[in-house]
Amino acid sequence: MKDIIESQGVPHSEVDLILVNGQSADFSQITHNGDQISVYPEFESLDISGVTRLKNRPLRDPKFILDVHLGRLARYLRAMGFDTLYQNDYSDDDIVEISNLEKRIILTRDKGILMRNAVQRGYWIRNIKVKEQAVEIVRKFDLYNLISPFKRCMECNGLIKQVSKESVLEHLEFKTKEYFDQFFRCTVCHKIYWKGSHYDKMNQFITRIIKEKQHK
Repeated sequence: MKDIIESQGVPHSEVDLILVNGQSADFSQITHNGDQISVYPEFESLDISGVTRLKNRPLRDPKFILDVHLGRLARYLRAMGFDTLYQNDYSDDDIVEISNLEKRIILTRDKGILMRNAVQRGYWIRNIKVKEQAVEIVRKFDLYNLISPFKRCMECNGLIKQVSKESVLEHLEFKTKEYFDQFFRCTVCHKIYWKGSHYDKMNQFITRIIKEKQHK
């Protein structure tokens, strides 16, 4: 079954349910002439654990790991609050190993990595532009209700907490000191954030995504 599915260009990691003649099947199923086969994508927003023979349960606390070409997308996903691992020196072996160990969904533009037998969860991103990629992921995994803006560091994925202006004063540029009073700091890499123009642009983008769900 796995060979049949991937011969059509569909990575097995994007499949959540297989029915052969109306019965749930797994990737090792041997098929015969005349079999009626139905293949379904990820059911991340529905619990089909009582039906599927492929995975235990949907991931409703989704975590991601991205390949080396998706650094900008990592920043957008982190800005929306999603636990997202990315390093530009990850090998494909690293990505697969971490994905399985930490139950992370692999996001990639390379179908090849998703066709590895060891891959359990993954998704091939269709769009090329980063903002469209971010929207694609939210739609694909129905993440609208899980968006929690600006709780993670866009640089390292660490959690952010609010800090006093006095505690970061020595690290601020003159104009930042003059015009801003509310500051946040990453608990891991200690990067400092404030609600400047970059925040406004990202907040507008995230707000637009959230409103999209309200109009559906």
